[in-house]
Amino acid sequence: MEFRSARHTDNLEAMVDFYNSVLVLETLFSFEDHNGYCGVMLGKTDHSWHLEFTSSNTSTHHKFDREDLLVFYPTSQDEYDGILERIDESNIERVVPRNPYWIENGTMIQDPDGHGIIVSGLKVSKLKNGPDPK
Repeated sequence: MEFRSARHTDNLEAMVDFYNSVLVLETLFSFEDHNGYCGVMLGKTDHSWHLEFTSSNTSTHHKFDREDLLVFYPTSQDEYDGILERIDESNIERVVPRNPYWIENGTMIQDPDGHGIIVSGLKVSKLKNGPDPK
């Protein structure tokens, strides 16, 4: 099975910049003026998922709260640390999650539309980074 999360936005350029530069997602495909829509698919090459963001002349009216989340699990310590560094370098405000599980197991920010993003180190492979220092 493959997965796509699709969302309409009024901030397409800002969304692409955010997901490309902060989370280092790749632009897998983009299109312009397809039946009045422009859009982009973001993800990682050779993964079975991607995010799609579209824009048109129809305005959006999203009402996200702190329970509406996309959760990203970097699989290496370098990838995880790099994302947290880019969050800080970009002066992106960290948000306190409503769910205590994410307070303990992730860092929450918001994308340009205000949708919650969790970056969690729970899937960081210790084997890929060498043995744990003792």
